[in-house]
Amino acid sequence: MKGRFKTEIDDAKKIFRDPILLTTIIFVMISLAVFIVLPLYEVLKESFVNNDGAFTLQYYTQVLKQPDTKEVLGNTLILGGFVGIICTIIGFLFAYADAYINLKLRKVFGLLAILPIVSPPFALAMSFIMLFGQRGFVTHTLLGIKEANVYGFWGLAVVQILTFFPVAYLTLAGLLKQIDPSYEEAARNMGASRSHIFKTIILPLLKPGIANAFLLVFIQSVADFGNAMVIGGNFNTLAAQTYMQAMGNYDLKGGTALATVLLSISIFMFVLQKYWVGNKSYVTVTGKPSRQRDYITEKSIVVPVETICYLLCAFILVLYILIPFGSFVKLWGIDYTPTLKHYEYIKNLGIKPILDTTILSLISMPITGILGMIVAFLVVRRKFFGRGAVEFTSMLSMAVPGTVIGMGYILAYNKQPIILTGTSIIIIIAFVFRSMPVGIRSGVASLQQIDPGIEEAAQDLGANSMKVFTSVTIPLIKDAFFSGLVYSFVRSMTAVSAVIFLVSAKYNLLTVAIMSQVDVGRIGVATAYSTLLIIIVMIVVGVMNFLLSKIGIRTSTRDV
Repeated sequence: MKGRFKTEIDDAKKIFRDPILLTTIIFVMISLAVFIVLPLYEVLKESFVNNDGAFTLQYYTQVLKQPDTKEVLGNTLILGGFVGIICTIIGFLFAYADAYINLKLRKVFGLLAILPIVSPPFALAMSFIMLFGQRGFVTHTLLGIKEANVYGFWGLAVVQILTFFPVAYLTLAGLLKQIDPSYEEAARNMGASRSHIFKTIILPLLKPGIANAFLLVFIQSVADFGNAMVIGGNFNTLAAQTYMQAMGNYDLKGGTALATVLLSISIFMFVLQKYWVGNKSYVTVTGKPSRQRDYITEKSIVVPVETICYLLCAFILVLYILIPFGSFVKLWGIDYTPTLKHYEYIKNLGIKPILDTTILSLISMPITGILGMIVAFLVVRRKFFGRGAVEFTSMLSMAVPGTVIGMGYILAYNKQPIILTGTSIIIIIAFVFRSMPVGIRSGVASLQQIDPGIEEAAQDLGANSMKVFTSVTIPLIKDAFFSGLVYSFVRSMTAVSAVIFLVSAKYNLLTVAIMSQVDVGRIGVATAYSTLLIIIVMIVVGVMNFLLSKIGIRTSTRDV
């Protein structure tokens, strides 16, 4: 105990001897407290305090007494569980095919992994309505079904599954590729069948990864706002109900009570995923695979797995292709005459939302990247009091639903001493702290693979923390740093749930404009806006990747 205390004292002395490091730690702590903890505190405070400033549970009582609240809570949990299970199964199938089968169209998997990221979060919902809605191309035009109803649980569940299964796929693909093939080879030499190896070797090794994938998808599903608003119909979820309670019913107190319930579910699952399941792994104990795995050649396995994967890929690609296609026809489901009128409407309406979104995303991008790498550096390389709190808080915004954080920003920054509502600054801050956790995670993973002795050598030669960070650390983790930059730009361009509370007459955003067009039934205009958004994202990401490749830097979806 005394030895540990002495070590902590020595670490504190080192920090105080380095004013730049001390200032950085204080700055990071204050930033996290002001822009993550404070908004969440304001949401909790608003739900527990009445207009006279006294503690009360009346808003929870009122909300919970409403006949549809329990139904909405049940809907959210059922949807999250169902989507989590199906996404994990599909993600595992794709990951297994990627790791064990010599796929001819392997790059398509990578494309599928990035499409949900570069498109609006409700893009697939719009396409699904265009195919299977009341005026859908399949239901109405091809099959002649006049009363097709795509809204509700099944429509929302299918769209969420197609949107979120790449999360499970990316989580499991890396783990499957880390399994040492020598285990499977030894079992095969002893006469074990493929199915026996699968049940006794692969599945046991992947249990923590499978649980991790499920929890990640569950968190995404319960926090999903865009799809729930577009295709949820009468099947209400907490994320959508929170927004409707606060903004639709003008009941901010009731909205914060619902937001707190939603926040509790998300944080519980986040803690479970990060500190219980996330720390369990049976895959990497043998180190890197000793040699490349022999691909499966048995047609009884290859044919069904490839068929399922390719059919699902084709369906998803059709849904994404429908987005630009829908923007070039007069009236979807009625008149498919080619036209540019939707783009002319956008031009006449004004391109301000496009410019605002792009400019604010570009401004937030370097801030997010630099701050994310600083936090990763502090968490991995420096020992200081409160390091665990910094790590947890910095990653917390990944688990907090956007509707909750957006409501918190409105409550926290609409009064003295910090008034930011209606400004571009509040939107940039929301972009930064919503995207930062992915950059931190990428930076932490990269730093853990680098020998700290390199940085210690620079310090021994007299370099301060700033010099070590800029001259040694950043060059060593440049791939992760620039991957974080690319991801933060894309995430900001496609954000909706948090920023829908923050837009104003002066600053409007593209995703919010798309949702407003969907609300009034202008699917053609919504798809035109979505097409422009995807084009802008692809151009900026393409240019960045091209420029970075010229200086030997690789960015990858898997890194983020």
